[in-house]
Amino acid sequence: MADTVLRGRAHVFGDDINTDYIIAGKYTKTMEYAELAAHLLEDIDPEFASRLHPGDIIVAGSNFGCGSSREQAPLAIKQAGIGAVLAKSFSRIFFRNAINLGMPALVCDTDGISAGDTLTVDLAAGAVVDETTGARLDAEPLAPAMVAILREGGLVAYLRKHGTFAVEE
Repeated sequence: MADTVLRGRAHVFGDDINTDYIIAGKYTKTMEYAELAAHLLEDIDPEFASRLHPGDIIVAGSNFGCGSSREQAPLAIKQAGIGAVLAKSFSRIFFRNAINLGMPALVCDTDGISAGDTLTVDLAAGAVVDETTGARLDAEPLAPAMVAILREGGLVAYLRKHGTFAVEE
């Protein structure tokens, strides 16, 4: 993910979307990432994966990614082509897993975003613009180290390229 400005259509979910909702446990035994993506959020919305377009954005309430520490949850989101996840709050381990896997996650007030709105997200600036309504939302800016990890596509890709972890500020 070289670009830190993303644009996509909003898919809105509520509070407490746990990792079992994101990807049901019965699918976590595969290494076929396309299989994971095909079942993204199907227990909440069975047709969700079929409506996605590359770069779409998941918008949620509080406590997104709660539950288990399984990395398959952010991995399934990333593999489905989701550009970013916006939520009022994240489970701490989900948030770290997302960033480490190269899946952008931003904390902001998502109340004014409706399903289908077109959003522009500037990860480095911590800004979200709802192009549909004209509203500008301030997100909690990501630390420069997190932006650097996302820019390379995840922590492993960052370390492969740079050999060590040092971010210039």
